Amino acid sequence: MGGTSEKMINVTVKVWRQRNKNEKGTFETHDMKGVSTDMSFLEMFDVLNERLINEGKDPVAFDHDCREGICGMCSMYINGRPHGPKNAVTTCQLHMRSFSDGDTIVVEPWRSSAFPVVKDLVVERAAFDRIIAAGGFVSVNTGNAKDANNILIPKPEADEAFNAAACIGCGACVAACKNGSAMLFVSAKVSQLALLPQGKVEAQKRVLDMVHQMDIEGFGNCTNTGACEAECPKGISLENIARMNREYVFASANEKK
Repeated sequence: MGGTSEKMINVTVKVWRQRNKNEKGTFETHDMKGVSTDMSFLEMFDVLNERLINEGKDPVAFDHDCREGICGMCSMYINGRPHGPKNAVTTCQLHMRSFSDGDTIVVEPWRSSAFPVVKDLVVERAAFDRIIAAGGFVSVNTGNAKDANNILIPKPEADEAFNAAACIGCGACVAACKNGSAMLFVSAKVSQLALLPQGKVEAQKRVLDMVHQMDIEGFGNCTNTGACEAECPKGISLENIARMNREYVFASANEKK
């Protein structure tokens, strides 16, 4: 008969509590005893919140939706790293087996002036939405459906576009960057369209508008430290930033003609 890898551990959770963006926050310490290592990190927070509610206290506010590493909402800074100690995972994909008995776990919201704290661990990431909106639309001819192979796209370009489109907009790149730069996110959104024929009609206007909106939102500059790529749960490549810079320079030159 096979056994189980489940263990029970005791951990101390130091979680950031902040009523709103206008008030100062502070850390609140909770002892979590008998935590199953099979629990996800967010399930551990569910247990903590249930306990707080039963005690008549305010539960810890945090974002989540799919809990499958798709939506990008579970933005937590855990022990100094966006999404925690594991590579290529979101917070909801992190399990308590990644921690040891007796550990102290420090949990904070994303730290960026462009991501103001709404409450506790929840930050407002509407800046990303406004950057996407600035990119506008893709012009396509409507009418009868075409065969799938009518527009031939080389596989390497299709693969690169797909890899860029894997960005879930969680904001880990911004949280990891010492400058609070959003270049990896914006470049991924530029690349996923710039690499495809359907996205080339508005390519120049798109990159100019999206970079302009990024600057308006107050994100920092990129100094190519690579922290964004290292902490991205979807492994978005720095090559996208280089591509966006080329697209931007080309578009800027044409705009001045």
